[in-house]
Amino acid sequence: MPARPLRRVGQHSRASERAPRVRTGEVLWRPHPHRVARSNLASFMRWLELRKGLRFDTYDDLWVWSVNEIEAFWEAIWEYFLIKPSVPYTRVLKSRRMPGAQWFCGARLNYAEHVLRHERPGVDAFLFAGEAVPLSRVSWPELGGKVRVLATQLRKLGVKPGDRVVGCLPNVPEAVISLLAAASIGAVWCGCSPEYGALGLLERLAPVTPKVLVCCASYRYGGKRFDRMAVMQKVIDNLPSLRHVIQVPQAGQGDDAPLLRHAVRWHALFDHPDVKPDAFEFEQVAFDHPLWILFTSGATGLPKPIVHGHGGILLENLKHLSFNFDVHPRQRIFFYTSTAWMMWNFLVGALLSDVVPVFYDGHPAHPDASVLWRLIESAGVTLFGTSPAYIRMLQRQSYAPKEQFSLPQLEALTLAGSPVGTNCMAWCYEHIKQDMWVSPGSGGTEACTGFVGGVVTLPVRAGEIQARALGCAVSAFNDRGQPVLNEVGELVITEPMPSMPLHFWRDPGDKRYREAYFERFPGLWAHGDQFRLNKRGACFVLGRSDAVLNRHGVRIGSTEIYRALAHLDEVDDALVVNLELSRGRFFMPLFVKLRDGVRLTDDITACLRARLAEECSPRHVPDRILQVSAIPYTRNGKKMEVPVKRILLGVPVERAAGADALADVPALEWFVRYQKRQTDYRLG
Repeated sequence: MPARPLRRVGQHSRASERAPRVRTGEVLWRPHPHRVARSNLASFMRWLELRKGLRFDTYDDLWVWSVNEIEAFWEAIWEYFLIKPSVPYTRVLKSRRMPGAQWFCGARLNYAEHVLRHERPGVDAFLFAGEAVPLSRVSWPELGGKVRVLATQLRKLGVKPGDRVVGCLPNVPEAVISLLAAASIGAVWCGCSPEYGALGLLERLAPVTPKVLVCCASYRYGGKRFDRMAVMQKVIDNLPSLRHVIQVPQAGQGDDAPLLRHAVRWHALFDHPDVKPDAFEFEQVAFDHPLWILFTSGATGLPKPIVHGHGGILLENLKHLSFNFDVHPRQRIFFYTSTAWMMWNFLVGALLSDVVPVFYDGHPAHPDASVLWRLIESAGVTLFGTSPAYIRMLQRQSYAPKEQFSLPQLEALTLAGSPVGTNCMAWCYEHIKQDMWVSPGSGGTEACTGFVGGVVTLPVRAGEIQARALGCAVSAFNDRGQPVLNEVGELVITEPMPSMPLHFWRDPGDKRYREAYFERFPGLWAHGDQFRLNKRGACFVLGRSDAVLNRHGVRIGSTEIYRALAHLDEVDDALVVNLELSRGRFFMPLFVKLRDGVRLTDDITACLRARLAEECSPRHVPDRILQVSAIPYTRNGKKMEVPVKRILLGVPVERAAGADALADVPALEWFVRYQKRQTDYRLG
């Protein structure tokens, strides 16, 4: 007797949370000609024609020039965005070698100085809100004044160029001020989120030997206050390089709140006359002087400490925000992020363009799913950035923002952090706003930007990332090191970019850096993502390469499986891995989280297998389907396919993934127990 078909969209009471089914490549949105004409891309192309005598009729023509003539392209970016060095560069690019390319040799400048050049009275620099804090404004004079005072105090505390100032702070204004103050004097900023445990914080902070720590003793999330006194004191006591601790108060706390040992209160540092702009000297540093250290999530091992430079981040942030997000001065943008994710640093960088970033400290669904949408409407947000994981949460709650909010100023929604499927994009149009630009993107902490992303002059097609970013020479490479079209390959970058890492912190001879990105294809950057490119130039990022499902020599992207299951009402979420075992064997289990109250029956299992065979191929059919109560994700919303695979292959959980990388620590415990049973497969 054939298995019954699973219910399709529109056949159950929760159909409102699903979008009508669309095909990959189907056009979901086209830009209005007026939108194209006023775009930053159109302005840049007109500028290139007038100033450089270069005419490009299409985005693809412009992209080809940007990656073939990289010196001319990046020099044009320098000129177009009016970079003001104190000492001019003598050469745009000393070498195209990767790693080791040296950009804008001889130039001296300062990232924070380029932020504060927009300072003027009566104008907002950024907006802020929190669970216990209503929407508030920080003006340019307030931001500039506090940055100069804190920078002056740091200098008095003995902080010199190259010293590390680290922050363990939630997404609050003090974090923005601290980063800019450190950068303004040439110190190196390093930020962490306060929910990490002592071990996770020390793993990140101890190797950078900080001189100053800016931290809080508690934070608020999901309506609860979390005390961090003991954790922070343990961190302080185990950082022998530390000389000073600055404690930031949290909302609702006064000056009588408990104080960490050896700490000075934040407000005490500002009991100091304002430092006028003309009386403050920004430290002038080389183009590649370290600006900050960012850490990867730790989902695939110890977090990588990535060092970025002042000049590279300055150019990349200006370029990507303008051309891939099409945001204009004084427009307001909001990314739901934390200080632990590179998107927070990127959001701070919106200040470079005189764009108004909106920062939010709190849970994205507390007290209910409307909280972020209420902020978006009240703040007049033009661009909202979030993750597919957040959209999945809205779908699970059957929450349609358009039913409560008109969102008149919202023009664009960008999705990043994990692969974006056709259903996710279609749902956004159906349940958020029909007339907006939905632009998935993908990049990495490694360059603090997107390699592929949105292009407002092109149509939006379901399941596709619109194009490769300007200046990003991205290709899909097969195992023989050859570029391929319409095949799943490795995401490879063939030309250097100014914002690529200077190096990893404490990595003699760049050993770890080279092993991470340059071993597979010497001289080329292999990012670690499965990638496909079609003839139109549209892009598909299909998950981590080390999570590739290689069955009988055929590479299968896990995203293909997730996409096939996305329209099934019974399936809430899924995770698939493929285990390469001894003697040429393999085992591919599929783990599914089903809707509340649904159990995995033989009928449902048979239907899942049939769906995968029909929509993908027989190779996509798993060897076993198992029901789990939760799918493990990182704090940044990425499925933990690689750690699960490692656990199932016998790697201890503490080596497979750091606990501080997990959004839900118990979610991995099921997989540990499953591996110990080993009833479905044998390692030996």
